[in-house]
Amino acid sequence: MSLFITSLNSGSNGNCYYIGNDSEAVLVDAGISCRETEKRMARLGLTMTKVKAIFISHEHIDHIRGVTVLAKKYRLPVYITQSTLTHGGLTLDEQLVMSFNPYEPVQIGALAVTAFPKHHDASEPHSFIVAGNAVTIGVFTDIGAPCEHVIRHFQQCHAAFLEANYDTEMLDKGRYPYYLKNRIRGGKGHLSNAQALEIFNNYRPTFMSHLLLSHLSRDNNSPELVQALFNEHANGTAIVVASRYAETAVYQIRATGSEDTTAITPLSVPTAEVLPGRLF
Repeated sequence: MSLFITSLNSGSNGNCYYIGNDSEAVLVDAGISCRETEKRMARLGLTMTKVKAIFISHEHIDHIRGVTVLAKKYRLPVYITQSTLTHGGLTLDEQLVMSFNPYEPVQIGALAVTAFPKHHDASEPHSFIVAGNAVTIGVFTDIGAPCEHVIRHFQQCHAAFLEANYDTEMLDKGRYPYYLKNRIRGGKGHLSNAQALEIFNNYRPTFMSHLLLSHLSRDNNSPELVQALFNEHANGTAIVVASRYAETAVYQIRATGSEDTTAITPLSVPTAEVLPGRLF
């Protein structure tokens, strides 16, 4: 029993993650163009005919850039909150707009997609876990703080896309203005390498086979730096840095039989304050 995953792009220039089984798949976010999504999937031997739905985490342009064309061309339902739809200025066919509620799984064929709130500077931001074939995949990006929501869901995952946006020293010494640095590290922005590593070291389940480090900053991080940092602590988990310029390989994630099936208890989190623009 397994699921297949890939990052089609990951970074402030666009985010799009594919998770599927042998017959159906979902996209979490659609932040690159329809044409580029199709090209990258074709190079991987994947097809849009398997994609049955798109789930949108929040309204920043690097997560929604391609959703309107993709949804229209392939008649795909888009699962999105009303606040995200409004703040994103999206024009979608009403018949394709679907809502979701935190902690209530949405069934897409044999895949169950569950959203939960996160800290980010957006109107109503969510992260997702996707489960099927006894495998659970998490998409944890654009997270301002490693709150209990992230920790509790991370512990369920056989594989995860985990944000490692910036190196603290590179951000401190970098060219960004002071206000932007504070937005990035201020609790509703992004996770640093150190914060991501703390989650991985302290809360990784024994059955996690793959960790895809995601949403790296172009200016405040280095793929080589973060790869080396996590390799030191991998302990059997394959560490992959998701590129902001190209797709990753497709990874087959299998259930091991040693999973803890403890149910996830819903938690409350304050609604994130809406701030202008997006983070890099």
